[in-house]
Amino acid sequence: MSFLNKVVIVTGASSGIGAATSILFAKEGAKVAMVGRNEEKLKKVAQKCPTKPLVIKADISNDNEVRSLIKDTIDTFGNLDVLVNNAGIGRYASILDENLMNCYDEIMRTNLRAQVYATHLAVPYLIKSGGNIVNVSSSGGSSLPAIPCILSYLISKAGVDHFTRAAALELAPTGVRVNSVSPGPVRTDMMENSGVKASWDDAIPLTVLNKVAEPEEIAELIMYLASEKAKSITGSNYVCDNGAKLKC
Repeated sequence: MSFLNKVVIVTGASSGIGAATSILFAKEGAKVAMVGRNEEKLKKVAQKCPTKPLVIKADISNDNEVRSLIKDTIDTFGNLDVLVNNAGIGRYASILDENLMNCYDEIMRTNLRAQVYATHLAVPYLIKSGGNIVNVSSSGGSSLPAIPCILSYLISKAGVDHFTRAAALELAPTGVRVNSVSPGPVRTDMMENSGVKASWDDAIPLTVLNKVAEPEEIAELIMYLASEKAKSITGSNYVCDNGAKLKC
């Protein structure tokens, strides 16, 4: 799947799925704009790309920084072909916790609102290029895993799923496709970043294939949906969870 000279924005590119996706697109010849909050981590990922990416330090929960990252990409590369809305965070609070709404608002700003706003700003360029969008959701958007205190996270991902379908329907007349991928457990640093002291190996019993996915597996799925091989696919949500939903 060649993306030679295609321009791709990947948010949340400093680690995990976003990092793997940036590297994979670069290997296929794309001009990649890597977006993340941790500039040091972004630069380390950039070193693994065969072609030099554009490194953009930005917090996508900030509207001004979302506007800037789109502008910087267009100013640098001149166009946009693929938007990968990958950035997401996990925060933990139960329905009874005093900090519930702070947790809810923080998650929604990053996991859902930022995807909507980045898409809004990117669409004029994607219409011009005949491009497409891939949103990264979660298997938790359509099922309830046996994990406590992730109410806000699950709601945000359910929102991403419905946003994907609604945007796909609205943008279909323009030719811009919109799809999503929903990973189950993936070996990333998300738990560490969320302050959770646990191992991804703890999630193995939750799957029927008795394994946890690697970020590169999700990156391959994102690339497929962004490619011409998926030219008849829009409004779809591809689940990659090692069969975890079969146990829900």
